[in-house]
Amino acid sequence: MRFVPAAEPPDAPSGEAIWFCVRNTEVLVVARPGGAALPSDVHVEHGGRHFIGLLDGRPCWAADVAPGTDEPDDMWWENLRSLYGKVDELEWTVAGRAVQLVEWDRTHRFCGRCGTPNEPSPTKGERAKKCPRCGLLAFPRLAPAIITLVARGDEMLLARGVQFPVPMYSCLAGFVEPGETLEQAVFREVREEVGIEVCDIRYVASQPWPFPHSLMIGFTAQWAAGEIVCDPTEILDAQWYRRDELPMIPPRMSIARSLIDGFLERAV
Repeated sequence: MRFVPAAEPPDAPSGEAIWFCVRNTEVLVVARPGGAALPSDVHVEHGGRHFIGLLDGRPCWAADVAPGTDEPDDMWWENLRSLYGKVDELEWTVAGRAVQLVEWDRTHRFCGRCGTPNEPSPTKGERAKKCPRCGLLAFPRLAPAIITLVARGDEMLLARGVQFPVPMYSCLAGFVEPGETLEQAVFREVREEVGIEVCDIRYVASQPWPFPHSLMIGFTAQWAAGEIVCDPTEILDAQWYRRDELPMIPPRMSIARSLIDGFLERAV
């Protein structure tokens, strides 16, 4: 499968449309053998639609559905986390794009500078809102965040965040602050959360993370100095783990799991 993002629909689209009907952060799906599928038509009332691109040549639309809207017969609402694995991974990624764009539209109806109702940008192909009074442009929001797998020989540092509802351990992560590089963010977040210093910071990969609108930028780093001292406002517990003593770790949908699996492959 191949997805081509776009803000404007083609003049003559090929194939049936795919509709990502978004209620809160849930997507409407229909049953198919072995999983779920996205509908090819709008089956619920919606307050607006956004063209988001072409998936294997099929036009994709995101529709804003009001909270409390019931699902049609033979369909149901599925949140993004539980939808993973029930649809193709690329479809899941596009669903995340749809949820983020609908939420952006909901939360940027008025100018953040003067309060005037926003209008769609007049520039063709530009996904933005423009204030007709002061001219302020508002683009879809994206919050860059680093996530880091810290290694010390054959051990990796995993931590349980205070927000984790289950005893799951993951890589250290945090949002990039204004004025700092990604590498500086890695160094700062690791030191702030667990009190150690790192070196040899290396970029690995990135992942759109629609919970709610982040871009996760994955790194590996090597322990340089210090002992673990957890920031109690962020981290419940952090430990060094070898491959034969792992705690509960994130599911395969996350870049955190990719970083962990990468370390385990190298540690064999």
